[in-house]
Amino acid sequence: MECTVQWMQPAGGQGMTFVAVTGSGHVLAMDGAPAARPGEPGGNNLAPRPMETVLAGTGGCTAYDLVYILHKSRQDVRGCHVRLQAERATTEPKVFTSIHMHFVVSGRALDRAKVEHAVELTREKYCSAIAMLGATATITTDVEVLEV
Repeated sequence: MECTVQWMQPAGGQGMTFVAVTGSGHVLAMDGAPAARPGEPGGNNLAPRPMETVLAGTGGCTAYDLVYILHKSRQDVRGCHVRLQAERATTEPKVFTSIHMHFVVSGRALDRAKVEHAVELTREKYCSAIAMLGATATITTDVEVLEV
């Protein structure tokens, strides 16, 4: 797997916008918040923050695994939504210290025990992002199952 990241230096040299090109050929923009104080580097709020993309990637990783596991267990899953809430350390490096994931899984005649087991499998075994972030963050989950 590879990725390149390039600073998109605007005229005048101000701004913290970066563009990543993934090995699969996709483009992802990242930017910083506007500077908190004059003279500090700041972004233009044009795209997600880099750490927001890490959190989003974690949600994507778990959702992917969850849907895959449910399909393999012959569950009629029709939707999957994950809301992630995270806290970061107040000092550098500002790693994630806690992440809570709320899964909303919808389908027809879903077996709640199988959905909960699939969440546990992605959390404990399959999600690479959780495996890495779990070194610094307490990761918790809860599940909501909806009939559609």
